[in-house]
Amino acid sequence: MIEDNNQANLKRIRIAVLLCYFSQGMCFSSWAGRIADIKISMGLDDAAWGTILLMLPVGQACGMTLSGYLVSKIGSNKIYPVALIGYSATLIVCGLATSQYSLILSLIAYGFCGNFCNISVNTQATVVEAKYKRHIMASFHGGWSLAGFVGAGVSLVMTNFGIAPAWHFSLIFVLNMVVLFFNRQYLQEDIKKQRIRSDGTEEKKAKPESFLYMLGFIAFFGMAAEGSISDWSGLYLIDVVKVAEKYAPLGLFAYMITMACGRFVIDGACERWGQKRVIQTCGLLIATGLGLIVSFPVLPVVIVAFMIVGLGTSSIVPIIYSIAGHNTKISTGLALTIVSSISFMGFLLGPPVIGYISHASDLRVAYTLIAIFGVCITVFSSNVKVFKKDELKVHDR
Repeated sequence: MIEDNNQANLKRIRIAVLLCYFSQGMCFSSWAGRIADIKISMGLDDAAWGTILLMLPVGQACGMTLSGYLVSKIGSNKIYPVALIGYSATLIVCGLATSQYSLILSLIAYGFCGNFCNISVNTQATVVEAKYKRHIMASFHGGWSLAGFVGAGVSLVMTNFGIAPAWHFSLIFVLNMVVLFFNRQYLQEDIKKQRIRSDGTEEKKAKPESFLYMLGFIAFFGMAAEGSISDWSGLYLIDVVKVAEKYAPLGLFAYMITMACGRFVIDGACERWGQKRVIQTCGLLIATGLGLIVSFPVLPVVIVAFMIVGLGTSSIVPIIYSIAGHNTKISTGLALTIVSSISFMGFLLGPPVIGYISHASDLRVAYTLIAIFGVCITVFSSNVKVFKKDELKVHDR
């Protein structure tokens, strides 16, 4: 084990976990950046594509039944490498799919592995944040968003050069394996929580607190906005704004710019203004940005609006995960499983719902629903007492 009192090693540990987020983000953004290509190549309408996208939450749900338990029992430092290999490999399989049925099976496996990545890497971030004894969670998620920005740019290049998704995804697999090879040794053992009574005996196993479920629902609305932009921004530009297909990744690219930048400054904003106020503001930004997208479907306005939404979604997940991980009495892995199980349903169910609404009416109506979700974030976050302005509760190891 690397000594955590060595400042240089502690920084190296932080970089390693940041790169783990980057690898995971490259996997997702590479898929999201080629969605329009894959949908068009298969000749599917919005409703059929919504059903295809529903397979991601199916795989996610399958993973949720095991991820929290295995991370708690085995350790996130051991689970993450295996999960990332599976996540990167199933991405290639998605690119190789030649029919709806093969893509459905591929996306289920992709979502399953993605859930294990999500729980294990956020557990690692909570461990490192506890060592730093200050807010740094958002900077880790900034690594994911930075990867989204890079991945969207790579997707734009790959699309314009006519490179098939399978070759594109194979490149991402190699990149992720290189990152894993050089950083795996810096992953940390999970924090072990042990509650001792005044008489010296160990307390019984704690039950999940109710605030975890409320945090999950707040993150649900935020991640529904994330998923809707990631999966439908390119198609919105093509179908509503009427841009050429080769420019479809521009929306995701613009969104990821501000999302990435926002996550690298949010920790300081939380220290200054408080976590509750930051999340309330972000909810309003999401509502405002999507309102502009719906009201003024012209390219310059829509691109700026995607950037506003990106800034709004930048803070919600890292703040929620940090609060859940540090304030719970149960294991960090299980607490994050509860919160992410609820929140990731927004991320994964949002896009299929958008598809069904779009098929029944159009994408502008569907995005109006997501704008309402932004308002819900602001309202719901006003009623969660666990938000703290300057206090970061760090559990004993």
